[in-house]
Parts: sequence; structure tokens; C-alpha cells
Amino acid sequence: MKSLRFTLLGLFLLSIVSACGNEAEETTADNDGDGETEAWEPEGNLEIVAPAGAGGGWDTTARMAAQVFGETGIIDEGIGVINREGGGGAVGWSYIAGQAEDPHYMFVASPPLLLIPLNGQSEYGYEDFTPLANMIADFGAFAVRDDAPWESLDELFEDLKENPGEISVVGESAPGSMDHVQFVNIAKAAGVDPRSIQYVSAQDGSAMTNLLNGSVQVYSTGVTETIEQVRAGEVRVLGITAEERLEGEVVEDFPTAIEQGIDETFINWRGFFGPPGMTDEQVAYYEEKFKELHESDEWGEMRENYSWEPYFMSGEEYSDFLAEQNAEMQALLEELDLYGE
Repeated sequence: MKSLRFTLLGLFLLSIVSACGNEAEETTADNDGDGETEAWEPEGNLEIVAPAGAGGGWDTTARMAAQVFGETGIIDEGIGVINREGGGGAVGWSYIAGQAEDPHYMFVASPPLLLIPLNGQSEYGYEDFTPLANMIADFGAFAVRDDAPWESLDELFEDLKENPGEISVVGESAPGSMDHVQFVNIAKAAGVDPRSIQYVSAQDGSAMTNLLNGSVQVYSTGVTETIEQVRAGEVRVLGITAEERLEGEVVEDFPTAIEQGIDETFINWRGFFGPPGMTDEQVAYYEEKFKELHESDEWGEMRENYSWEPYFMSGEEYSDFLAEQNAEMQALLEELDLYGE
């Protein structure tokens, strides 16, 4: 009987040890050893949407980020960049909204993600997506033909005050979006009535052509989009929206609005967003990867090549920034009578 009792006792103790071992294995599977949930990682290829055509700022930012992610191995999974253009970005945003809770999709965005919904052209706004990280700051440039009568923004704006009907400003964004609003923002600070500005939307990519053939007098665009025509002697840049002059060949000669006595800037921030419904673990993964991208030498070379400024934000800082920007853009659109149209 003693032998039987010892045998049963041994089996009982063995079952307890086995149960504890199983529990430990489950705990290890669910945690990283510090009591925290195991980090999320992608389970397949990633897709970055550029909500516009090839060659623009969104497209370039998406493709350069995907390229550096792959070349450096910061992200091991394959990354495809897809152009989904239309509606000033709204077509791409609608597509990403349809990928709710799938963290394998992202899109690149900038101020139009605020402006287009505010002026009533999209049902989706920044609040409908998951902010991941902002990466760069780009700036606006105001170009005229090389034979134009203005040598500075001050001269242009004085003419705009006196003869607004004789000067048209072209941009490639919709009315009430990026190219329109950045020009209005600087002109307003110089004393121009924002409602008097004649803005022409050339969303077919013909803005530079319209400037060169004399159909319009001023081109509101990004700094990068002016460089080649400046090199060719076709246009000159009267001013840019940065706080200080940029570094680099050609762009170092572009004067800021501030140095011309106009106390205003306009930042074309560019960052990445995921679909709605992402988990904290999924967001943390991308925040870490974008931070590594931001700090890499390879991304630094990309910034220098495209005259981008570093402008990294993530987490609560990014969310607060977006809310502040949204309030500022709404106030400006209300003044233009474009809010909610």
C-alpha cells in the first residue's frame, strides 16, 4: 500500500509541475519577459498609397520611403507603392478607409488631408485614420516667368492690391487646397485681400505650361517643382514659405517671404497614416520603424536631394500638431468662404 501511495503522490506532483510548465510557456508566448504584450510584426507585404499621380510630392515621398526601408532592411517585408489619384486625395483616402483594422496598408499625407474635408470635398478627414509619423517638411514657392515685371514678393503683392483682376495665380491643387491656401496665407500677411485673388486650378498637371505660355502670371507650387525651370532660365522664384533660406544648389538663392518683410510661413508637412482601427502594438511597430528611417543616413541623403527639411513627429505630439493645424486651416477657409462647401 505504501508503494501505491507513493506512486499516486508522484503522479499528482508531476501533474502540478506539468501544469505550471504549460502556464509558463503560454506566458512566454504572450509576453516578452517584462510583462508586456509581444511586439506585432507584419505578416506579409505592405502597401503604401500615394493619393495622387506619379511624380508629385506624395508619390515621391512614398517611393523614397519604401526604397530606403528596403535598402536598409529597416523593414524586411516587401513594400509596394500604389497611386490612387482623384478628388485631391479623397479617392485614396476612401480606399484606405476600406482597409479598416488591416495594418498592412498606409498612405502618405500632407495639409490637403485637412483642407479637402474642411472645404467639403471629402467625407474622410485626418480623424478617420491612424497617424503614424510625420517625416519631412517641404515648402511652397511662388514663381513667375523670367521676363515678369516683379523682382520681389513685395512688388507682386502691391500690384495685387491695386490691380487684382489682372493677375492670376495657378496651382495644381483644387481651390481651397494646398497651392491655393499657401499663396493666400502669405499674401494675406502682406495685406492682400484673400478674396480678391484669382486662383486657377490646373489639376491636370499643366500649371507650369500655363505659366510659361502667359495664360497666368504666378505659379504657386512646391520648391522642388521649380528647380529645373529656374536652372533653364525660364522662371524665377520670388519667394518661398520657409522660415529660413534652404541649403543646396539653386534653392539657396530663393528668398523667403520673411526676409522680404512678410512675417508668415507655410509648412507643407508630410507624414504617414494607417487605416482606422489599428492596435497600439501595430502603431508602436510603425513609429519605431519610421524613427529608424528618420535617423538613417540614407534618408538624410534623400532629404538633401529633394530639399526636404527633417520634421519628425509621432504619438501624442503628432496628434496635437494635426489638431492645431486643422483649427488654423478651418479659420483660413472660413475667411475665404470655402469652409464646408
